[in-house]
Order: sequence, then structure tokens, then C-alpha cells
Amino acid sequence: MKVARLVFAVFLMFSLSLGLALQREGYQDYGQGYGRRYYYEPGPNVPSEFYWSRLRYTSDYASGSSYGFHRYGGGGGWSRDYPKADNDCLIALRRLTHINSPSPLNVVDLDSDHIFDYPWIYAVQVNTWTFTEEEAKRLHDYLLKGGFLMVDDFHGTDDWEHFMAGMRMVLPDATVEDLKDADEIYHVLYDINEKFQIPSEVYVNTGRTYEKDGYVPKWRAIRNDHGRIMVAICANMHLGDAWEWADSPQYPEKFSGLAFRIVLNYIMYAMTH
Repeated sequence: MKVARLVFAVFLMFSLSLGLALQREGYQDYGQGYGRRYYYEPGPNVPSEFYWSRLRYTSDYASGSSYGFHRYGGGGGWSRDYPKADNDCLIALRRLTHINSPSPLNVVDLDSDHIFDYPWIYAVQVNTWTFTEEEAKRLHDYLLKGGFLMVDDFHGTDDWEHFMAGMRMVLPDATVEDLKDADEIYHVLYDINEKFQIPSEVYVNTGRTYEKDGYVPKWRAIRNDHGRIMVAICANMHLGDAWEWADSPQYPEKFSGLAFRIVLNYIMYAMTH
């Protein structure tokens, strides 16, 4: 019994220390006990070469379900896997590159010209995104002025069509191409000569790497007229979960390892092209 009490006391102290540490970093505690979630409140930006930026957009869940419109959700739409996935990537970026990135996590809205302050933006569940004409124009201008957008976590034929419906509002004449292993973006930091499907945490319980009818991973891109990649597309995959679950012994390291190498290459490409 004494040993059990000691173990429990150590676990309790660790939990309290973790909670205090997260709150010092700007995480707000929502919920108690099992399933506790921390939602990151971005702090003020500091002078930085790179800002990790998550795109916040209006979701039209009617495109795939009956939930209607959603703007500021927790755990779904634009905020899926936020903030842990993003924070884990930012930690990896600071440890494994010389890119100056002292600023905390950042959320970018399409209704503000502040989007032009950031060189790189990450967006998830883009099968639900929807834009006003003004928002689409601002994202269009952002990309053509040198911005870089990485999209992730959407699966199958229907999700692709919904994603492209939004993308055509932004870049009506865009051509989507499949990236090849020899493309420069896979060799700017790490030489990535083998890519495979990166699944969500569902893999742990099912062994299944795909969702819906997204059986084959799609590494795709949209380039500008000079050949620079503006939009990097990770379809039929979930890199965000691979970052978020990288510290879980149940989630295979091979998926997280590739997911980190991919995103660091994409960031390095965006900062140098």
C-alpha cells in the first residue's frame, strides 16, 4: 500500500507540474481528469524569421455532414490537433534547424492583412473550408506574393472535391501535380527518397492507414508560373496526428519520423524559394 501511495503521489506531482508548465506557456485548461485538453492562446509575436502559423477559416460542415457552419471550434475544423501537433513541430524546428523562430504559435485569419506578415501557413481538414470572395482574394494574393500553404488531414474522393472547390475560388486556373521523389522540396534539408501513407492515431487500434476511400497517399502541389511550389498538398494522410502522437509508444516512430522530415523540408523550401 505504501508503494501504491508513493506511485500515486509521484504521478499527481507530475500532472500538476505539467499543468502549471502548460499554463505558463499560454495553455488554458479546459476539462478535468481523463480527456483533459489544453487550448493554446497565442501570445504576442516577437521579432522572428519564422512564425508557425495555423490557418483559421470558416468551416461548411454541410459539405460533408449536417453540422452547418462553424468558425471557432475546439478539436475540429481548422483547429484539429491544435495546439500540440503545431507545438511539437515548432520544437523540432528549433532543435533541428538554424531557422530563427522564438515566437509562439500563431493563428492566421483570412479577414486580416496580417496574413502577409507570415511566410508559411498550415491548414487541416480543408475539405470543410469555405471562403467569402474577399477571403479568397486575400489568400490568392498571399500565395502569389510568395506565401506558402501546406494542407493536411483530408481523405478520399469527396473530401478532394470539396477541397478543390475552395481552391478554385483562390486559384481558378491552378494546376495540381503529383510531386516526385526527385523534386527539390524533398532534398532541401533531408533527402527523402521514400514516402508512404502517414495515418491518424486510429492506426493504433485498427492497423488501418487509410480513411474513407483514401487508400493511396497523394503528395501533390500547386506551383506559380515560375515553378515555385505555393501549395503543398498532403491528401489521404494525417501528418498532424503523427506529430501530435510522436511521444506515444503505441504510435509507430516510422510515421512520426517521416512526418517531421516532410514538414521541416516544406518549411525550409518555403523560406528559401
